[in-house]
Amino acid sequence: MRQRHASQDARRAREFKAFVAGAAGRLLHAATLLTAEAPDDNPRARRLLTLALAHTYACWDGLRGEDPYDRTRQYLASRFARGAWHQYGGLGGHRPHPASPLAALAPQERLVLVLRLYEGVAEEQTAALLGLATERVRTICDRATATLLHPPRGPAPAVGGAKVAAS
Repeated sequence: MRQRHASQDARRAREFKAFVAGAAGRLLHAATLLTAEAPDDNPRARRLLTLALAHTYACWDGLRGEDPYDRTRQYLASRFARGAWHQYGGLGGHRPHPASPLAALAPQERLVLVLRLYEGVAEEQTAALLGLATERVRTICDRATATLLHPPRGPAPAVGGAKVAAS
């Protein structure tokens, strides 16, 4: 009996290790995009990924044919949304790092954009995961995409040396 449990535990550990080897890089990149940290300085993203992977490992035997990547991504996204909401009173909080490609976006916009465009999650699935209407997800994604493609302009530069003639 003990040997059978040891064998099952070893198999579980091997399967999970193989999953992490294949998925951790992409999931860390998604977490870094969500937290809007610099790619080489991303402690919040690493913590988010660690929590998501720990959750997946805890549920590993109960997945029963479910895709572990999907499960981990769902937990990562919901943990980001819930953590930002509880910690900061809204999907906000820390200032995005200027090196982040999504620094100009609000946290909810980053979340929707990462799920829809980076991860390829369907609108309906994204809406269900976040508890939003499908139309709201579409609007948020469109607004975030427009912000990235056409960033707001800064103030117009002052024209030096121009004098207005007084009459």
